[in-house]
Amino acid sequence: MPALASLPMYDWDELRGPTDRLWALIRDGLRAGGIDAPTDLHRGSQWNDWLNPGLILSQTCGFPYRTALHGKVKLVGTPDFGLPEAPPGYYYSQLVVRADAPGDWAAFLDGTLAINGYDSQSGWAAPQNHAAGVNRRFERIKVTGAHVASAAAVADGLADIAAIDAVTWRLITAYRPAIAQRLRAVTRTEPTPGLPLITAPGNDSQAIAAAVDAAMAALSAADRAELGLRGLTRIPAEAYLAVPTPASD
Repeated sequence: MPALASLPMYDWDELRGPTDRLWALIRDGLRAGGIDAPTDLHRGSQWNDWLNPGLILSQTCGFPYRTALHGKVKLVGTPDFGLPEAPPGYYYSQLVVRADAPGDWAAFLDGTLAINGYDSQSGWAAPQNHAAGVNRRFERIKVTGAHVASAAAVADGLADIAAIDAVTWRLITAYRPAIAQRLRAVTRTEPTPGLPLITAPGNDSQAIAAAVDAAMAALSAADRAELGLRGLTRIPAEAYLAVPTPASD
């Protein structure tokens, strides 16, 4: 089975250079340690990558990890993006509405929630768990397929509110200002474990984590800043599995 690697979760076109340079450092470290690693990142179906027996490294979301991948993959570690008011490696969602729409987040509970998909922790589970804190849930849902599309749907008046993971919100603010300027963040959800790096179950996850650690440390300061990376943390599987899963429609 050919070796495969992907880093799909924040693989924006604007970040293609730093992402590829990070992978090159990881790849060279893996090969130096005797671990087969592909020359280039694969950019294709995420689910096919995650369940591929040749998977050396990929990044998934906490929701699919706890609901479908746990026991079928190994955790390698969780990148720390240095988000304020979150433990290292944790993240949260920014609930965003149109800039000219009045009210706090609860005023939009009866509106339409734009989500990237029902398999998303930040886009689907986080806002529903947040609403559960006031004994409510979002009933009207618009599935967009991507966080950027959810933000655009709200900005364009096609939905009323969206939950955008904080790292993606940072990227939207930086690279999609025409969307960000038409939105305002009304609250943030509780921090949960961030998007974990995974490998196939037969691999040495500790050796792979060591190569990722070394690569992140060797990455140029400019690339680290552009990616927003602080380093790699170790968050146990139990912390991912403890996050509540809301009932789907």
